[in-house]
Amino acid sequence: MSTDQQPSASDAAANRSPGLPARRYLIGRYHEIVLKGGNRWRFVEQLKRNARALFADCRIGRIRGEGPRLIIEIPAAVPDDVVHERAALLFGFQNFTISRPVPLVIEELKRAAVAAARSRGAKTFRIATRRADKRFALNSMEIDRLVGAEVGAALGLKVDLNHPELTITIEILPDSAFMAVGKHPGAGGLPVGVSGRATVLLSGGIDSPVAAYRMMRRGLHVDFVHFHSHPLVSSASREKAQELAAHLTRYEARATLALVPFADVQREIVARTLRPLRVVLYRRFMLRIASAIAIQSGSAALVTGESLGQVASQTLENMTVIEKAAALPILRPLVGMDKNEIIVEARRLGTFETSILPDQDCCSLFVPAHPETHARLHEVLAAEAQFDLDAMVAATVAKTEFLRLEFPRITAH
Repeated sequence: MSTDQQPSASDAAANRSPGLPARRYLIGRYHEIVLKGGNRWRFVEQLKRNARALFADCRIGRIRGEGPRLIIEIPAAVPDDVVHERAALLFGFQNFTISRPVPLVIEELKRAAVAAARSRGAKTFRIATRRADKRFALNSMEIDRLVGAEVGAALGLKVDLNHPELTITIEILPDSAFMAVGKHPGAGGLPVGVSGRATVLLSGGIDSPVAAYRMMRRGLHVDFVHFHSHPLVSSASREKAQELAAHLTRYEARATLALVPFADVQREIVARTLRPLRVVLYRRFMLRIASAIAIQSGSAALVTGESLGQVASQTLENMTVIEKAAALPILRPLVGMDKNEIIVEARRLGTFETSILPDQDCCSLFVPAHPETHARLHEVLAAEAQFDLDAMVAATVAKTEFLRLEFPRITAH
């Protein structure tokens, strides 16, 4: 069946027939996609693919674009709360509704609005109509007035256009109208995957999950790399990384988490270099290893949670020296944010409570009391001349464990 086939008036009539389950449609209104002009189709097609992936276990029906919106048929067996949860994860929607089709007849719109408002327990309401099909005889204001008068008379509710307890939305499209109670905020941004692929250095702390989220919202599909020092320390950081990566994978359905054993590299650095430079060398090796893994997966960039001046390794001089070890561009979406701003985003994202769980990550192992904050490239290169860099990177990548993340489950491969 074509994904561009639309619900007809007979579909809407069947929706209210006795004994039949109510048809529902997830209607998402585009965020930045509406600005894409002649390229909009590419963004819409990616959004369709993402919707299919995030609803893969729900057996959704037809998907079609209609002007500035995407309309997805939802099976009756899928609860509204599941639809709401999944739709809120789809980057590309400014807002969305869970709507039901109604015949393009004003009396049917009145009847459906009364039924929608009857059991809501609200005392005030408003009708919000958008008439995309200008062929319908009544304009939006007339529909609002006629339907609102019917609801008020039937249920004794009062109209409140500014702060209603209940909003009933009506959309007039060709061949059918759609009605919903309420309108929910979407995730915004661009559909995951439309901007390419990147690999996130996921530390297990507060910052890197927020950085990953921000880049997914810009349309990047991301994979994850986590560096750990197990068994020299506990496995807590590995477990945190898996939980955080699984949480973030809900936005893109599939990802890979690379768990990199970093203790051997750290021991080599500790044995052969002076204390102040160790953190800089750790970071440079991480970027070399992450670059090798990212290139294998087809990533075009690395993403970090660095914020300028937040810790010793994130001074401008250190960041400049460290990034020269990377084989790919580095994206730093948090570079101008302070810690409080990042924490606010982490709380909203739902990663904060996991990120603050105690652990022993690799960055806390063998860290000198007074690390270098103004590293000079020639000194760093001289220190690294003692190592067989390519061999150390290759050996570490060979020992890396890869986990395949799929929403909502994780399996090893």
